[in-house]
Amino acid sequence: MDQNAGFLALNAGSSSLKVALFPATGDEPLVTGQAERIGPEGTMKLRDAEGNALPLVEGDLTSHAGALAVVIATVKQAFPDLTMAAVGHRVVHGGLDFSQPVLVDENILRKLSELEPFAPLHQPHNIAGIRAAMAAFPGVPQVACFDTAFHRGQPFVNDTFAIPHRYYEAGVRRYGFHGLSYDYVTGELERIAPHLMAGRVVVAHLGNGASMCAIYKGKSVASSMGFSALDGLPMGTRCGQIDPGVLLYMLDREGMDTAQIRQVLYNESGLLGLSGGLSNDMRTLEAADNAASHRAIDYFVFRVQRELGALAAVMGGVDALVFCGGIGENSRVIRRRVCERLGWMGIEIDHGRNAENATILSSEFSRTTVMIVNTREDLVIARAARAAAGITEGTRA
Repeated sequence: MDQNAGFLALNAGSSSLKVALFPATGDEPLVTGQAERIGPEGTMKLRDAEGNALPLVEGDLTSHAGALAVVIATVKQAFPDLTMAAVGHRVVHGGLDFSQPVLVDENILRKLSELEPFAPLHQPHNIAGIRAAMAAFPGVPQVACFDTAFHRGQPFVNDTFAIPHRYYEAGVRRYGFHGLSYDYVTGELERIAPHLMAGRVVVAHLGNGASMCAIYKGKSVASSMGFSALDGLPMGTRCGQIDPGVLLYMLDREGMDTAQIRQVLYNESGLLGLSGGLSNDMRTLEAADNAASHRAIDYFVFRVQRELGALAAVMGGVDALVFCGGIGENSRVIRRRVCERLGWMGIEIDHGRNAENATILSSEFSRTTVMIVNTREDLVIARAARAAAGITEGTRA
């Protein structure tokens, strides 16, 4: 493999494009950054491995294709000898067919498009990112990495809803998400604490999107998210668990249509809704220290604790609790409050370690290990792209 080979990891959101450029070997990216508010007010920041801002090539940030073109031109300016060997993409929904990363062609794109009704706010943008990369790099392998793949193979009771079975057969199932994050964390635990991976682990991916997963002997057996990325924990602007009767109330009594309900559930709920519109950012809520922020934080902590109890019940106990994601990795307050009432589960944290964001948070008296693992979804995508180009972990280029 050419030592100047580059591997691009892309994560296309509704109005954003996160990018990371990796070399042929190693875990550290050459370039990281993202475009935000893609459209008339689009902005972009890219940084090199030392954290220095890269001077951007002028370009169009009104579309994903335009934003990707700016990324490519900027990277070529900074690394003129670089050859793109493969591009990896985060794809939120892989449905029933995809349980591993896959090389993308028109047939795969057609199948991914058929899944758009299952993830209407994510899948179209993921596909747009793939098409933009295919146009920018003709003939370069494009690899789709699926957020749902990690959870395929869960037991039927954790894969279904108690509605007529024809819906299950039509694909209405509990898919689970954040699989790239859980894949990385599982791999890291296997590396640094293999004895834990032989047992019962709950991973809490807490960020603007939030979910939890029960992992038994390295395999996902239950997840807080279900058919969509709305279910389970409250998130920045997403509601989390909700009684379907509330949706019927919105339809029948308030006369809302599905587009209006989707707007409320995806964009106006969660921490933002609970705080009365104060913020969807946990850092802002912690700093505000008022009744509105307390309301949001209290509910968030309660739901994490409740979900942890449920996931532990699925496995008959828990040997380790692992925090990851922006909140899980950085919020001392949330980690402390989540663990405060879990002594009955054998969880006790060392407050000094928690204040330092140490890898091991549990005290010497804790029966259950509590940890932080900084997740790296970009690296999972890059590794899949490398594999498509014939490079596997442990192989020198």
